[in-house]
Amino acid sequence: MDPMKAQQLAAELEVEMMADMYNRMTNACHRKCVPPHYKEPELSKGEAVCLDRCVAKYLELHERLGRKLTELSVQDEELMKRAAGGSASG
Repeated sequence: MDPMKAQQLAAELEVEMMADMYNRMTNACHRKCVPPHYKEPELSKGEAVCLDRCVAKYLELHERLGRKLTELSVQDEELMKRAAGGSASG
C-alpha cells in the first residue's frame, strides 16, 4: 500500500474513533447526569458539575486505555521480533 494512502487511512480511522468516543461519552454522561424530562431550559448547577466530572473521568479513562494499549502493542511487537529472530537462527 502506498505510504500516503496508508497515512490518510490512519488519519480517517483516528477521526472516526474520536467521533465514536465523543458520541459514547456524550450519551453516557447525558444519561447519567441529565433527567429524561427537562424542567428548565438551562442545566442546573448539579447537572453541570455532574457532566464536568463525567467527561473528565471518561477522558482520563480513555487516555489510560490508550497508553495501556500502546504499551501492549509495543510488547507484542517485541515478542514477534524475538520470535522471528529466534526461528531464523534455529
